[in-house]
Amino acid sequence: MPSLKDLRMRIDSVKSTQKITSAMKMVAAAKLRRAQEQAEAARPYAERMERMLGSLASSMTSNEGASPLLAGTGKQDMHLLVIMTSDRGLCGAFNSSIVREARKMISELQADGKDVKILCVGRKGWAQLRRDYASVIVDLIEDVGRQRLGFDDAQGVANRVLEMFEAGEFDVCTLVYNTFQSAISQIVTRQQLIPFAVDEVEAAMDEESAAVVYDYEPDETEILDVLLPRNMSVQVFRSLLENNASEHGARMSAMDNATRNAGEMIDSLTLNYNRTRQAFITKELIEIISGAEAV
Repeated sequence: MPSLKDLRMRIDSVKSTQKITSAMKMVAAAKLRRAQEQAEAARPYAERMERMLGSLASSMTSNEGASPLLAGTGKQDMHLLVIMTSDRGLCGAFNSSIVREARKMISELQADGKDVKILCVGRKGWAQLRRDYASVIVDLIEDVGRQRLGFDDAQGVANRVLEMFEAGEFDVCTLVYNTFQSAISQIVTRQQLIPFAVDEVEAAMDEESAAVVYDYEPDETEILDVLLPRNMSVQVFRSLLENNASEHGARMSAMDNATRNAGEMIDSLTLNYNRTRQAFITKELIEIISGAEAV
C-alpha cells in the first residue's frame, strides 16, 4: 500500500497535468473558431474554381495541346501521395486516421502493380510512415503555417509538386487530408490533383450548372494553362485550412477528455488517500489504547 506522502505527490502531479490539459483545451478552442471560419470561407471559392475548370475542360473537343496538368502523362504507373498531417501531437486520432488511410491507399496501389512516392507535409505523418515506407518518402515539408497559415504556404507545397511533375517523377498526384466537420468529427479525404479529375468534378456538379454553356475568350487551352497551376495552389490551400481546423478541433476534444479523466483520477486518488489516512489514524488509536490497557 502506498504511503500518504506518495499519494499526496501523485494527486499534486495529476492536478498539475489537469491544469495543463485545461489550458491547452482553451487555447485550442480559441484557435478553432478562427480556423473554422477560414476553412468554411475557402470552400465556396475552391469549389467554384473546380467547377469552372471542369466546365472548361469538358467543353474542349479533344485533349490535343491541353496542359499536362489536365491531360496527364498518359500513364498511371507512378503515384505521388501528399500526406498532410500536423507537426505536433496531443490531438487524438487526427494524425493516425490520415496515416491509416495513406497506408490503405499505398497497399491498394502496390497491389495493382503501381509505384508509389510519398511527400509528407507535417512531421507526425512522416514519423509514422518512415517505419515502413522510408525508401519511398521523397521529402518532408514541416512548419507549414507555424506562425499563421497563408496562401504562400500552399504555393510552396504546390510548387514542390509541380517541380516534381515537370521533372517526370510521377504520373498521378493525390492529396490525403482531413476535412473539418465539427470539433469531434473529421473526414479523411482523398483528392486527385494531377491530372485534373474532370469526371469527379462533373459528377459533383448539379444538372443546372452542367447545362450552362459559356463562350470563352481567349480559348479554353490558354485559360487552362493559366488557371490549372493556380487551382493547384487553391486546392492545397483549402486542404491546409481544413486540416488546420480539424487539428484544433481534435486537440480541443482530446484535451477535454484528458481534463475530465484527470478529474476522475484525482477523485479516485483522493478517496484512496482519505481511506489510507483513516486506516493509519485507526491503527495509531488502537496502538495507544492497547498500550494504555497494558499499563
